[in-house]
Amino acid sequence: MTDSTEESKLEIVMFPWLAFGHLIPYMNLSNELAKRGHKISFLLPKNAEIRLQKLNLYPNLIKLHKLTIPHVDGLPYGAETTADVHRSLESLLATAFDELYDEIKSFLQNLKPHFVFFDFAYWIPDLAREIGGIKTLFYTVFCPAVACISFIRSPDKAIFMASTAAELVKPPPGYPSTTVVLHECEAKLLSFLFHEYGKGVTMYERLKTGLTRCNAIAMKSCREIEGAFCDYIATQFEKPVLYTGPVISESKKEPLEEHGLSNWLEKFKPGSVVFCAFGSQLILKKEQFQELVLGFELTELPFLLVVKPPQGTNSVEEALPEGFKERVQEKGLILDCWVPQLEILRHKSVGCFVTHCGYGSMWESLALCDCQLVLLPRPIDHIFNARLMEKELKVGVEVEKDENDLFTKENLCKALKCVMDKDSQIGCLVKENHKKWKELLSSPGFMSNYIDNFIQDLHELLVEKT
Repeated sequence: MTDSTEESKLEIVMFPWLAFGHLIPYMNLSNELAKRGHKISFLLPKNAEIRLQKLNLYPNLIKLHKLTIPHVDGLPYGAETTADVHRSLESLLATAFDELYDEIKSFLQNLKPHFVFFDFAYWIPDLAREIGGIKTLFYTVFCPAVACISFIRSPDKAIFMASTAAELVKPPPGYPSTTVVLHECEAKLLSFLFHEYGKGVTMYERLKTGLTRCNAIAMKSCREIEGAFCDYIATQFEKPVLYTGPVISESKKEPLEEHGLSNWLEKFKPGSVVFCAFGSQLILKKEQFQELVLGFELTELPFLLVVKPPQGTNSVEEALPEGFKERVQEKGLILDCWVPQLEILRHKSVGCFVTHCGYGSMWESLALCDCQLVLLPRPIDHIFNARLMEKELKVGVEVEKDENDLFTKENLCKALKCVMDKDSQIGCLVKENHKKWKELLSSPGFMSNYIDNFIQDLHELLVEKT
């Protein structure tokens, strides 16, 4: 359904965390809502404006409201997003974020929107209730399985420290999967819950408070793929969980001429090139970087790798193993810059995508390309995405890691051969399953129906008593 009367138009404030991995999905959703005539006020730091402006398809309905991020001792001057700081300083950025409270309060009092969509600003639900007449929606841009595992129990640091790895990775009672889980060697990754993320607040408290006190939770997902996890969250938090669908941005045709990509890809047989991209935030240790490139070399397949210089190095080139460049020559291309990922994935020469399993990349690879998928997740939320893709959807193969969460060149090569060899049973199975899910996700009306139903759900929330 598309709203036709002026009275039914919604006024929504978007207030995502100060990271492009949050800002961009919020803008993608804003575009879908504005497309249907709803008004959006998008709160963002000044230095994110240029990038977000380019993504704003409806500037007459999506108004960017620039925030001045307060300076906090220890933060570099001018730091406004996670892209400006080292991971170790993100807690200070969260402190600065929380200091926006008075500015946000004044803004909301003046505007009186129907909704505020938020994630890390855990104080928004209480503020909205104090002002009155504003509903709050926790719009999460990570997979529901992470919320299930991480935020439903009440972690006590002393109990955590005394627990065995097996106890820590055991899913909470009623959790809907035996396979989308952490391995014992990954238990230590859960310690992020206890890290301070802002002054006097842990990551657990920040997210659990927001999820507990909001009026509803919205998932950037669809029932067909993650419905069981969303139902579990709805039951545990005793509140509605709404689906926006995957909300993949309308892709613009980006040229592949830059860096000679088009000519380079054209040299190879259809479906023969391995493409690997790790996103702008992921920086490998030098040893893992070398295992990565040596793993590609072992396959003897042509490869295109887009990666940041490893930790402690100034360039990708200086981190390469000795003699590597001469050995792979024209067969391997390594870049440290932005590339049009979707256009590369859709190129006829590309047959495999080695992905870090970020949530956005997961949906793009499922819905928009035909490549075979090899999964090499790093942070905890990406690990859950990888398990979902390999174990539940059966659309890819995860690279095996050792008890220290490290992969070897042999295991990377093994996963690549597994999906790329024509005679591989697993390769055929994941290809077939990928095709099935792609057909569903790209079927006419699938995405737009989710947005239309989401808007209907928002209208129903408005009439409920807070």
